[in-house]
Amino acid sequence: MTPAGRPPRGRLPRPSADQAAPAPSPGDAASSRLAERIRAEISSAPDRRITFARFMERALYEPELGYYRRAPDRPTDAGDFLTAPETHPIFGWTIARRIEELWGELGRPRRFALVEYGAGSGTLALSVLDGMRRHGATDLLETIRYEPIESNPHRRDDLRRRFVAGGFAGLLGGSEPNDGAGPAASDASVPVSGVLLANEFLDALPVHRVVVRGGKLLELFVTWRDAFVEAVAEPSTPALAERFALDGIDVAGLAEGQVAEICLGLEPWLDDAAGRLARGFAIAIDYGFDATELYGGRRLAGTLLGYRDHRVVENALEQPGGTDLTAHVDFTAVHRLAERRGFRTVSSTTQSEFLVGAGLESELQALQASPELTIADYTRARSGILRMLDPRHMGKFRVLTLSRG
Repeated sequence: MTPAGRPPRGRLPRPSADQAAPAPSPGDAASSRLAERIRAEISSAPDRRITFARFMERALYEPELGYYRRAPDRPTDAGDFLTAPETHPIFGWTIARRIEELWGELGRPRRFALVEYGAGSGTLALSVLDGMRRHGATDLLETIRYEPIESNPHRRDDLRRRFVAGGFAGLLGGSEPNDGAGPAASDASVPVSGVLLANEFLDALPVHRVVVRGGKLLELFVTWRDAFVEAVAEPSTPALAERFALDGIDVAGLAEGQVAEICLGLEPWLDDAAGRLARGFAIAIDYGFDATELYGGRRLAGTLLGYRDHRVVENALEQPGGTDLTAHVDFTAVHRLAERRGFRTVSSTTQSEFLVGAGLESELQALQASPELTIADYTRARSGILRMLDPRHMGKFRVLTLSRG
């Protein structure tokens, strides 16, 4: 399975002069254990195959063995990828400005929640709260309650420790363990007024893979033949064709042999989001396109990518649990499914446009005026900003803002 090119996303390769293949890591044993479990499930299945969505679910979220359930922290220089929050805190400081505006639009409620999906070890949240402190938003800091949703118990522990060290322990709500079958929480809390934040979260929801053969929509399953390989068969659910219909995509108009990914996990996530948010906004930041572009002729091989050691891997089915699996987000589906749940689209723009509009330049000017600023700090900030705005990388991300209530 060959990845469809290099992605314009936050999981960017770490600069390195050594491009040799990495040495086997301690995680290889865990990958072997998880592979055996998946093989056992395939062997017991009636047709000796599972959907790619099921494979991806176990590869990413199997307790202690899945990619996002292991102890190592993935979004770091030593891990497998970097996202914008790890690049520089100015990303979170700028988002803080936008959240401050949204709090004002809601009438400055005395109880205000910031709910983050895929909170990790709290890097984005801490920079957002630090940004509010830098901006002198004391009224909001006295009101806000941060509610992290994170599936990895190691990351939840890290997050609590970092909040204590950063002086924000009093703002931290209960971190949901979410030991369910995916990255979204299984039970919504009492609906709140506030902002829901999902930064590079939707791309990690499990996807089904489909292919067009003879003008017909078929599904690419995963089976075992001395290795994990694909097998083509009738779709596992009519929901796949229904999603194309919702998007306005005519299968007959797709190319012969064209491969695509369909994320049925968007609906459970939006159900969860609607259950949490009584009144407020949801901000989803991710790489993806509208359906016509996502399923157009430029992406005949689909958008599935696997990452390991800051590199794109050739075979996304190898080393389950040791490989990050992602697919581009269908923002047409997010928009239309959200409307069915009472959300309204406020804006849809690129990350570059969003950050500039939210006040990135003001954040840079404030940083430049800091007496503690060193040349190294300034260089890191400039480098991070260029990466966040570069349309070949993070700058091309989509930022979808929804409102509800």
